[in-house]
Amino acid sequence: MSPRPLTGCGTALATPFTADGAIDEAALSAFVDWQVREGVHFVVPCGSTGEAATLSLEEQKRVIAITVEVVAGRVPVVAGAGANDTARAIALTKVAKALGATHALHVSPMYNKPPQRGIEAHFQAIAGAVDFPIVVYNVPGRTASNIEARTTLRLATIPNIVAVKEASGNIGQIAEIIRERPSDFTVLSGDDSLTLPVMAFGGEGVISVASNATPAGMARLVEACACGDFAAARTLHRQLTPWMTAAFVESNPIPLKAALAMLGKMQDVVRLPLVPLAPAHHGVVRQALVQAGVLS
Repeated sequence: MSPRPLTGCGTALATPFTADGAIDEAALSAFVDWQVREGVHFVVPCGSTGEAATLSLEEQKRVIAITVEVVAGRVPVVAGAGANDTARAIALTKVAKALGATHALHVSPMYNKPPQRGIEAHFQAIAGAVDFPIVVYNVPGRTASNIEARTTLRLATIPNIVAVKEASGNIGQIAEIIRERPSDFTVLSGDDSLTLPVMAFGGEGVISVASNATPAGMARLVEACACGDFAAARTLHRQLTPWMTAAFVESNPIPLKAALAMLGKMQDVVRLPLVPLAPAHHGVVRQALVQAGVLS
């Protein structure tokens, strides 16, 4: 097993829905192709940005299958397969592998709130059950539990646990992982706004919400960081910061869906319990897209 390294900007793909709430397969195909043509380095379907929590198993399979088909080997496909039931997480990983994804993304179990040894056992069980590259996703703001640096570093010694998406917001924790990880273990920012500092510390990129609407800009930002051109990276970061902020004026992906509708990429439809962006925020999102150079 020798997967392509996950470096650069990976887009945590939004899932397009039709007005009646079904998956908009035509919009999804066009959107994935646009992302790749705009220069993102990998794509991540069926994560929290893709509203995976409200997708049925058949819908999740369909989104992954369409993404794999459209990508056609051009970039890695990191399929969301997370669950707070370890047996279900293993089953979803097998599905992702069978559908042709290159990696599976696994969030720390939410709601259960296991201790660190339970989190570690969860990931060990997944990695042991399926010979497939696993990306650990630490997002305490959604799961209510942090994967501590020492836990991540122990998981990093498992051969098919190949990367972490770190969205703790704790730059000290992220720096510790970068400093002490094995040489073949990749650290990706899980927060757009921390992409530049994480890469300055030695991280390899970001799994991005913002790049749904600004794929070329986010790709250029991580490329500038990767080649050590931090002057260019700072300029791009400043240009994109208003959009990075506006993308979270309400729970993700509510502002994102509104932004993508403004760009003509998909309808502004989210599934309950999410609701469309409050009208008071539309101006902020629109102005941020203008500042990012993607909307006139």
